[in-house]
Amino acid sequence: MSTVLRYGRSALLVEVDDVLGFQAACEAAQPEGVVELVPAARTLLVRFDPARTDADALTRSLTSLSTVDVSAREAATVTLPVRYDGSDLADVAEATGLSVSEVVQRHSAATYVAAFCGFAPGFAYLTGLDPALHLPRRRTPRTRVPAGAVAIAGEYSAIYPHPSPGGWHLLGHSDAQVWNVDREQPNLLVPGTRVRFEAIR
Repeated sequence: MSTVLRYGRSALLVEVDDVLGFQAACEAAQPEGVVELVPAARTLLVRFDPARTDADALTRSLTSLSTVDVSAREAATVTLPVRYDGSDLADVAEATGLSVSEVVQRHSAATYVAAFCGFAPGFAYLTGLDPALHLPRRRTPRTRVPAGAVAIAGEYSAIYPHPSPGGWHLLGHSDAQVWNVDREQPNLLVPGTRVRFEAIR
């Protein structure tokens, strides 16, 4: 069940449990006038062209959609090599009651899905983190986290695309470029992408 809210004169905000499934349904139906879909944690922003449709007509189209009718898309899978040498690795082990090797095993065993991007260009929030590793953010954020840092916070994992401040727990580092403006698609981890982390020495 979804709730559709007005979001300015040329957008609607859809509150829905299965954001990526609803996005897939919207992409399959191609409602008239839709120009962009922007997923977030619990919402999908639907931007439209007011010259081609209006909010009422589009709301009717969106509320008729069902994720049940949409078959699973063939999502790309990206494997990111990780050196598990992060400065918070021991603290995460202590906080979760696991050994360092168990933290690494649980983090690298999961298959993640890029649910949405935010905070910075190319910063993908990855769902699928083992519940044993769910931790609140650090009490004191760092003023600078290096690009390539692999981290966890709450129910998500992520890899920092650029040096930036951050309050996530750092488990390791990857040399993979998840954001590169010289590529045709700058963002390696677009929403829907499946992600695996491979532990390397």
